[in-house]
Amino acid sequence: MRKRPDQMEKGAAAKNQNSRICFLASLSAFFWFLLLYFHFVVLAGDNSNRKISYNNQVDLDHSTLSTTPVSVSYEPPPTHQVQAPPRKIGFPDTDTDTLHATKKSFPFMRAMRASENKSDPCGGRYIYVHDLPSRFNEDMLKECRSLSLWTNMCKFTTNAGLGPPLENAEGVFSNTGWYATNQFAVDVIFGNRMKQYECLTNDSSIAAAVFVPFYAGFDIARYLWGYNISTRDAASLALVDWLMKRPEWSTMNGRDHFLVAGRITWDFRRLSEEESDWGNKLLFLPAAKNMSMLVVESSPWNANDFGIPYPTYFHPAKDADVFMWQDRMRQLERKWLFSFAGAPRPGNPKSIRGQLIDQCRRSNVCKLLECDFGESKCHSPSSIMQMFQSSLFCLQPQGDSYTRRSAFDSMLAGCIPVFFHPGSAYTQYTWHLPKNFTKYSVFIPEDDIRKRNISIEERLSQIPPEQVKIMREEVISLIPRLVYADPRSKLETLKDAFDVAVQAVIDKVTNLRKDIIEGRTDDNFIEENSWKYALLPEGEHEVGPHEWDPFFSKPKDGNGDSNDSSAEVAKNSWKNERRNQS
Repeated sequence: MRKRPDQMEKGAAAKNQNSRICFLASLSAFFWFLLLYFHFVVLAGDNSNRKISYNNQVDLDHSTLSTTPVSVSYEPPPTHQVQAPPRKIGFPDTDTDTLHATKKSFPFMRAMRASENKSDPCGGRYIYVHDLPSRFNEDMLKECRSLSLWTNMCKFTTNAGLGPPLENAEGVFSNTGWYATNQFAVDVIFGNRMKQYECLTNDSSIAAAVFVPFYAGFDIARYLWGYNISTRDAASLALVDWLMKRPEWSTMNGRDHFLVAGRITWDFRRLSEEESDWGNKLLFLPAAKNMSMLVVESSPWNANDFGIPYPTYFHPAKDADVFMWQDRMRQLERKWLFSFAGAPRPGNPKSIRGQLIDQCRRSNVCKLLECDFGESKCHSPSSIMQMFQSSLFCLQPQGDSYTRRSAFDSMLAGCIPVFFHPGSAYTQYTWHLPKNFTKYSVFIPEDDIRKRNISIEERLSQIPPEQVKIMREEVISLIPRLVYADPRSKLETLKDAFDVAVQAVIDKVTNLRKDIIEGRTDDNFIEENSWKYALLPEGEHEVGPHEWDPFFSKPKDGNGDSNDSSAEVAKNSWKNERRNQS
């Protein structure tokens, strides 16, 4: 039976519709196959690589954290994500990896990161203090009677090292803050100030520097006369042995360590093993050469010691004490053009002291205080300060060594110092005094007095009154950084001699660490020219001929200036000791 045409058309349509459905189903199945293949094969492999990379990074971070000590008080600075350059497939980027690992390997890197933490007021200022056995410090104070051959030092170690309070019967001093401070007492004064330092830490890994509270000056003072070299060296050798066994030492082999000694450098630079030679050999010990030693007079030819001010009689407890004293020094009438307090040096033919005394005696505008053994007004703080307060200029020649405590006493009184040798101040106290010495002082070369008989009165009279006023104001403005504040308190905003010295040590260590990280070395450094490097402008490292070279040329035939020979200075040191403590 034949189908009708309409039935044939319906059959054909149904057949075509089934074909289209099959085609669409096949296409859909193919699409889902591709989608599932992409998801499970391609993406799965990429995610696996990501997971491996992340796990490796986590493991690395965990390893780093687990081997690095953590300080509760330290918060690391925020890190910034920097996209690394593309790596070569199959080959590690050796140069980049090595550099990254090297920078991370320095044991002081945590301290460097701490200095970058701007939210931490102590960032970059932390000091770690070694807990030394008491024989290196406090035990010496218990035996204070043995610290000097001529003077009972017990009274000078009272009041945290300031000594007994000074009476102000003549109104020379202000009402508070004045003490009979011994010129060699910086060891204990500095140590007690450090106890009040606001950024002490028990975590040496974040420390900007490490303080060694060894009373080196007191140690050698008790053995300078009548003791063999073994006794004189014993404490120094024991200290170095103790330090080198400490883990803190290995961080930089001691180059971040510093200690303070309130005596001149020559007491710690014995030149030989002869019993007759002066002092001990602390500053010649290899380990000590890595440390920084702060002394009241440093060597111009050595790089491991630095000059800090002698202590004066004034130790303010607050800013107001300083401001009141400065205002008082500005208002004083000064009737003397210049003055001098000191004794001649008849045993030293190169000394100009005798000529200074003669010129002062002949002048109507000079005030003289002659000093010698025994009782003298030179041993009276009131008499000395009264003379300085009434003078425009104060003569400060060399003594038995380059420097004098008198220079700081005179500046405390607002008196403009007159120096005759650059080693008396300009190459010594570069942390505390302006490098442009003409701002606060007058320099008259010794030869102008010794050979040309220049008139000091005439030279000083030629300085215009307005210039004198500017110079005196500069001297008065320097007073805060030249005095040591009372160790039992702290100045609010002013920086005293202690603050200036500590910051200078921190800057020195920080710059050294930066040089180590960047691989910078100073191969052209000549230690014998150390005094020249201290005078260089910021950022300069090369030295050449200097106008002061004749002052620091070491005599080769024994006929040179005895004050330019460390050996001769050391031999004469006992005279200075006895004269100032008698």
